[in-house]
Amino acid sequence: MYLPAHFEESRSEVLHALMREHPLATLVTQGADGLTANHLPLHFAAEVAPSGVLQGHVARANPLWRQSADAEVLVIFHGPQAYVTPAWYATKREHGKAVPTWNYVVVHARGRLRVIEDPTWLRRQLDTLVARHESGFAEPWQIADAPPDYIDKMLTAIVGIEIAVTRLTGKWKISQNQPAINRAGVVAGLRQQPAADAWAMAELVAGTLDP
Repeated sequence: MYLPAHFEESRSEVLHALMREHPLATLVTQGADGLTANHLPLHFAAEVAPSGVLQGHVARANPLWRQSADAEVLVIFHGPQAYVTPAWYATKREHGKAVPTWNYVVVHARGRLRVIEDPTWLRRQLDTLVARHESGFAEPWQIADAPPDYIDKMLTAIVGIEIAVTRLTGKWKISQNQPAINRAGVVAGLRQQPAADAWAMAELVAGTLDP
């Protein structure tokens, strides 16, 4: 990933937060047929030494777990993103020297993929995943709500994966290369857009301005 120094984010707490808030990741692997990308929710367990692990599962029919066992992989977590028009820049009205761009935040995680077929581990991982994402509902669904024999059958159709994180890289492209007056214009412009990502990006850019 191209990473100019002014866009680099290295604070572990910030990177971990994005991984937890945007758990649907892109898992990039190298197999017999070349590069493959799979999209799946991953749970980040930062407490597992030395640098945390990513845990999830794939369909048993997915060749990923056979082709990439014990291989180095790349996992990409995508945060808020938004188009930025030069019309929001104050300096554009002064001299016209401005072009559009795209703001975004991403985390790249690298590590070695381990395949896990232990049903006890799988059930525990699924309980964690479900509890995390059902917590916001008035009546959270639990795996125990489904018939045990049905859950047992479903467990045989998936394979667990765990990636021990060896490196995290964060890129926060949030208009840091623009003067404060232009960043203020970006914040105002994004807050007028209807998309949730635009609002989230507005808050990130606002965080670069002096209080």
